[in-house]
Amino acid sequence: MNIFFVYSCISILAITNVVAQNSTVNIPIVTADIAVLLRANTNGDISVIYIGKRLQNDADYASMPNFDGDGDYSGLYSSAYTTSGTRNLLEPAIQVVHADGNPSLELKYVRYQQNRTDPQTNITLTTIYLKDPIYPFDVTLNYKAYYDTNVIEQWSTIQHSETGVVVLQKYCSANLYFASAHNYYLTHFHGDWAQEMRPVEIPLTPGIKVLDTKLGTRADMFQPPSFIISFNQPINFDDDDQGEILAGNLAWTGNYQIQFEIDPVRNLRLLAGINPYASEYYLAAGKEFVTPSFLFTYSAHGLGTVSRNWHRWARKHRIPLGENTRMTLLNNWETTYFDFNETALTSLMKIGKNLGVDLFLLDDGWFGNKYPRDNDYQGLGDWQENVKKLPHGISYLTDAAQTLGIKFGIWIEPEMVNPKSELYENHLDWVIRQPNRPEYYFRNQLPLDLSNPDVQEFVFNTVDGLFTKHPLLSYIKWDCNAVIYNAYSSSNPHQSHLYIDYVRGLYSIMSRLRTKYPTTPMMLCSGGGSRVDYGALQYFTEFWPSDNTDGLERVFIQWSYTFFYPSIALCNHVTNWGKQPLKFRTDIAMMGKLGYDMALSKLNTSDFIFSQQALQIYSRLKDTIWHGDIYRLVSPYVTGNDVASLIYVNETQSHAVWFTYLVNYRYQAGTVRSIRLKGLDPNKKYQLQEVNNYPSTDESIVIGPVTLSGDYLMKFGFNPKANADRTSIIIELQSTS
Repeated sequence: MNIFFVYSCISILAITNVVAQNSTVNIPIVTADIAVLLRANTNGDISVIYIGKRLQNDADYASMPNFDGDGDYSGLYSSAYTTSGTRNLLEPAIQVVHADGNPSLELKYVRYQQNRTDPQTNITLTTIYLKDPIYPFDVTLNYKAYYDTNVIEQWSTIQHSETGVVVLQKYCSANLYFASAHNYYLTHFHGDWAQEMRPVEIPLTPGIKVLDTKLGTRADMFQPPSFIISFNQPINFDDDDQGEILAGNLAWTGNYQIQFEIDPVRNLRLLAGINPYASEYYLAAGKEFVTPSFLFTYSAHGLGTVSRNWHRWARKHRIPLGENTRMTLLNNWETTYFDFNETALTSLMKIGKNLGVDLFLLDDGWFGNKYPRDNDYQGLGDWQENVKKLPHGISYLTDAAQTLGIKFGIWIEPEMVNPKSELYENHLDWVIRQPNRPEYYFRNQLPLDLSNPDVQEFVFNTVDGLFTKHPLLSYIKWDCNAVIYNAYSSSNPHQSHLYIDYVRGLYSIMSRLRTKYPTTPMMLCSGGGSRVDYGALQYFTEFWPSDNTDGLERVFIQWSYTFFYPSIALCNHVTNWGKQPLKFRTDIAMMGKLGYDMALSKLNTSDFIFSQQALQIYSRLKDTIWHGDIYRLVSPYVTGNDVASLIYVNETQSHAVWFTYLVNYRYQAGTVRSIRLKGLDPNKKYQLQEVNNYPSTDESIVIGPVTLSGDYLMKFGFNPKANADRTSIIIELQSTS
């Protein structure tokens, strides 16, 4: 008997199925373009049958065969949540020790339920209930399908009613299986401070490839939890419209582990979740352990579609105010560092207002009195205004900004403490440190123990207190500059819970703040992009990709981030890093949320006028950059390409912004032929006009205005004429028909 429920996210609001004896149950999870088919067999084992392009006829999923290939001796290779301790031969998704000491686990299908949780946005939650036939131990698999944006979110819930504590040794969020390709290619990203998001593509071979982190706080510093799988052939980075692609992101801001296992029958198993390293979790009866979300999207039409899926989903469903606007800001850090006073800051505000920014951001150094924050060796944790630098307090600055007609924001690092601080002296028990070993410092500081509810309350009150005491405060930059050394909590009864409870405590604080201040923009920073994942980004409107603001380096860094994150979330500041012209550094910063962090008073007249004009031009372009669809045209990562080129196109295809940057400065490097554009309406005419030129630019070499059809631009293309004299070009396209 085959039980199959035809699913339509338009017509069916809820489906519930209870397994019948000797029956097979098919569970399709679909978006507009993606399908995942799970199947419970007659033994109650649940498998992943298919992940790929959605079929036209949903009833056809029932015809898909099981994976019965030779070599699967266990019959569990394709398990949707692989257990351990019984007949499984491969890497498990879950591993436990029961209250009686037994380390075996089986999970059998009980029932599933599908509910359309949000009819307006076509979000459907599929819940699959599994149970051990011997022990009162239950796992629920959850799949949330975002129909319109083609993203699937997956997590698991673990609970039991045994007579004692069950020890969770491994607890994945996702366990996927792919059997549709002959070869699999993994692109992952690595780096360090100032060299974030460097891509590496490798073929997956038999065995296990592991991406993980054990840093505790700055989890993404060496290895971000984002990856891309290309099926059958390597990614064609020079043609984003080609290839079968799946991209994933683990929404967890702590230690994670993602495993890619080519099994004995040459299919791909993917397991993702919290890193079990030093993290055995003791689960009491009646309590739930909920894993973080694993998110993925898929396309049979290349990396470009995958990126646009991410961007539309993030703006609509994950990033706060993702479909709204953003402020341009001036940061004082690279102008003053720790050395400033009220007069210097108000002077910078006036210059920023004259430039045309919306907000002034006061960075590190504004706090501490017994141990004034005059360097990064002291004061961190003592969040009172420094009376020497700010004798009239922060309110004086917020009032000054309001008088000028701009907003005021402030930098904080509330999770951290310097050993030279009053907080450290008074609350040593709040600090993550081994009591009988020497302290090790990362940037001269230590993390506070966010697994401690008292510390959570302190951190929340620190940030909340800034807002309540200074109601004109309009922006927060939340930094995190240390990893966890000597992991130990003086208050947590289970030391192996620390890494997990730290992140849960962090999320609890951030959730409370976001709930109380739903419209306040907040930047996520961690010595650069060491914390960028969709777990943290549910609380922050934007993030700082890298401390490296060298214009040429930013071409590559920002390019990689666009694979997963929308431009409205990328904070790109014009600074004095790099040897490129000011126009180049400004143009690359426009490819996201533009800001400034430089001594504006030292700009010559032409540079200042150019920067004023740039902000005026940006105000016209930014809506398309932030909310439009991205199309990458020429990749800087492809050997032989002299330029990087991409275009943003708005929803109605009436407006586009085209960026081109020279990335090879060798003799005669540049664009020697036309670049074919993408995303335009072939039936529309577009006027092309080069914008954001330096005041002294020879107008005879400026492109435009010229009018061409979308069909012509996408089939034949257009040469932006990038070369050593024209290292960055922005062309605005406006439809005329």
